[in-house]
Amino acid sequence: MAQVEATTERVIAADAEAVFDALADYSGTRPKLLPEHFSEYEVREGGDGEGTLVHWKLQATSKRVRDCLLEVSEPTDGELVEKDRNSSMVTTWRVTPAGEGKSRVVVTSVWNGAGGIGGFFERTFAPKGLGRIYDALLANLAAHTEK
Repeated sequence: MAQVEATTERVIAADAEAVFDALADYSGTRPKLLPEHFSEYEVREGGDGEGTLVHWKLQATSKRVRDCLLEVSEPTDGELVEKDRNSSMVTTWRVTPAGEGKSRVVVTSVWNGAGGIGGFFERTFAPKGLGRIYDALLANLAAHTEK
């Protein structure tokens, strides 16, 4: 069982603090940023960063739907970590300044992949598919914060 990793990044023309606050606002802003791959979104505890428990279904492909129940932590400034209680998936969002009035957002998901031929296909195609989903989310985040 090999670890699978998907990373996507984007520079957004908005201050890092505003971008981070939008990402950490699970009860207000975050659901507005999610592309069509997400469904059944529900905040179960908290709603703003650390201590939030949020549920959604992520449809990566027409046949692959992942039921996610995520615990949110903020281990360092500008960092949100979402640990899925239903799987080994951990997603880390890092927001850092990238010059005057700009920020860089890097999102990385890692999980324990399947073994055998299925694992080969997962390691080959899942990072690209998840990358496209995160690209759409980051585009929505940019549109929301670059006002």
